[in-house]
Amino acid sequence: MGQIFPRNANRLAWLSVFAGLLLVAELVLILAVYFRSNYFRQINVAIEQPVAFSHQLHNGVLGIDCRYCHVSVNQSYFANIPATETCMTCHSQIKTYSPKIAPVIQSYATGQPILWNKVHRVPDFVYFNHSIHVNKGVGCSTCHGQVNEMPVVWQQQAMYMGWCLNCHRNPEQYVRPRDEVYNMEYVAPANQAALGRQLVAEYGIMPADQLTNCWVCHR
Repeated sequence: MGQIFPRNANRLAWLSVFAGLLLVAELVLILAVYFRSNYFRQINVAIEQPVAFSHQLHNGVLGIDCRYCHVSVNQSYFANIPATETCMTCHSQIKTYSPKIAPVIQSYATGQPILWNKVHRVPDFVYFNHSIHVNKGVGCSTCHGQVNEMPVVWQQQAMYMGWCLNCHRNPEQYVRPRDEVYNMEYVAPANQAALGRQLVAEYGIMPADQLTNCWVCHR
C-alpha cells in the first residue's frame, strides 16, 4: 500500500503541537498582564458618582475632617459611606436649591439611599480591617492618595498583595503619629526610620514575620 503522508508529516505534527502550546502560553500571559494592569483595575480613572461630590472642595478647601463623613474608619473593619442625613446637616442650609445636590434632597425626602459607585476594591478572599490600620498609624493618603485634591475620586493604588506586603514587611517606613493619620498634607520626616521604629514599638505593631503570615489577610 502506498504511503499516504509525506515523510515530514510527523515533524509538522510536532511543530503544530508546539505552536498550539506556545499560543496557549501567550494567551495566558496576555490575560495575566491584562488582569494586573492599571487599565483593568481602573487606576487613576475618576469614577463618576450619582452626585457630583468633590473631596477637593469639602476636604481640601473647606477642611472637613475625613471622620465627619466616614465616621467608622477608626472603629470598624470597613469605612462607611455617609448617610444622606450627614450631607443634609450642612445642605439643609447651604446650596439647598442647587441642582447639583438635587439627588441628595430627593434621597432625604424619600428615604431612599443614594447608590454610590464603589471606588476602592479589595478581593473577597482578602480580610481587610480598616480600623486597625488607622489606629496603628497608617495615614489615609498612604492608601487613598491625595483625596483632598480629587474633584472626583479615583483609586490611586492597585492594592495588589505585593503592595500590601511592602508595608507589612517594613511598617516603620510607613507609620506616622496617630494625630497625623487624617492629615492629607503629611510628609514623612527626615528621621522616618527612627520615628517609625519608635511608633512600631509604641503602637504594638506585630513583627514583620507575623505580619506576613498568610492568616493575617486570608482567614
